[in-house]
Amino acid sequence: MTTYDVVIAGAGGGLIGAIKAAELGLKVLLVDASPDFVTTCNTSKTTGMFPAAGSRWQQAAGITDSPEIFTQDIMKKTKNSADPVATKALTEVSVEVLEWMADALGVPWELVTDFHYPGHSVDRCLTVTGRKGYLVMQPIWDSAKAAGNFDFKTSTRLIDVILDKTGVTAAVVENPDGSRSEIATKNVLLATNGYGANQALLDKYNAEIAQVYYHGSIYSNGEALEIGERLGAATGYLDAYQGHAAIASHANTLVGWATVMQGGFILNLAGDRFGDESAGYSEYAAILNNQPESSGWLIIDKEIHDGSMSFKEFEVTADSGAIIWADELTQLAELIELPAEKLVNAAAAAAAVHSGKAVDEFGRARFEKQLIAPFGAIKLRPSLFHTQGGLKVNSDAAVLDKAGNLIPGLYAAGGAAVGISGHGSAGYLAGNGLLAAVGFAYLAAKAIAKAS
Repeated sequence: MTTYDVVIAGAGGGLIGAIKAAELGLKVLLVDASPDFVTTCNTSKTTGMFPAAGSRWQQAAGITDSPEIFTQDIMKKTKNSADPVATKALTEVSVEVLEWMADALGVPWELVTDFHYPGHSVDRCLTVTGRKGYLVMQPIWDSAKAAGNFDFKTSTRLIDVILDKTGVTAAVVENPDGSRSEIATKNVLLATNGYGANQALLDKYNAEIAQVYYHGSIYSNGEALEIGERLGAATGYLDAYQGHAAIASHANTLVGWATVMQGGFILNLAGDRFGDESAGYSEYAAILNNQPESSGWLIIDKEIHDGSMSFKEFEVTADSGAIIWADELTQLAELIELPAEKLVNAAAAAAAVHSGKAVDEFGRARFEKQLIAPFGAIKLRPSLFHTQGGLKVNSDAAVLDKAGNLIPGLYAAGGAAVGISGHGSAGYLAGNGLLAAVGFAYLAAKAIAKAS
């Protein structure tokens, strides 16, 4: 029977952990429940925004940043409720892991400066052309598969971890044929994301968003949480989640918040604005969910449309026919069945804030532009992307028990671990989930290698 130095479950952020662990000389088995993880994992389904505080791309752009500044942004957004250990570990490793991904894995990072995500005081998000997680992960997987430095099994689900008095001794997996195998290992990294696809766990921990459309991976069933709890692990922030208020009702595709951050605004089905859209796309999901029929209309113009086409997901949304166009606001109002006076007045009020002639009634600090014809409207529905709470970990991503002691050999990353978004949805910053996925997986690989 083959013995592995580490078994990693979940090939999103876990793929980064597997590559790093193999690079450090460890014998690695990576398993994933999906037959095609590259397209189905939550990492691939994102817009691929990875924050790094103080990166060389920021330096080239003349932007001053640091882990301390990033931490201040996180604490401000979460009202000082973010896990301090996870926050320190991830902000400090952010540059190291993303620059390693560029240098060792060939990821062609670009710094996003054409619009500014809510809560980030400086531009620090890195992405690739097309701005989609899949476009980051697919080339990494192709290179890893060609190199063959670790073993990999698809359609294979981690269902348990076996401990003795010394720590982890084995991982138990369910194979594609339904049989079960016990795999000898001293270390297990749980990188299976959160529990967004598990309705019972959503009802238990996240009633606020439990009945909202789920846009994440169908394989995020909370196995890591359930395994950890059986092993006596401590948990935290289980009410935390990333929502999104900009899913097109037309085809359940991602519209993206770049539309709002370029000057778009959202009306409910009665034609009224109902909040400060610039606060953030995550918390606005719950706000939109509380509107009549849990729906709204995003109002944009052609310039915003064109500025959003750098996102592959928005391109897909546009190609699906989700955008209704008109040359006049009154015509658009008729097409989307809103009171024309309300739409015209909302656009005029936004223009007045943009020009500095008025203050927004909902506290939105600025509208980036005045909308000009042609005008577009996209019907929106709120969604849950992924949960943000999980097993408590130390700065090496090692899982802690309820007394605060290590469970030797057990590690967690991404949605399987406590994140850095505090409680609920309002503390989420763009890239929090991705940084926790790759950052903790990378830290775990280094810690396991050091201890081996």
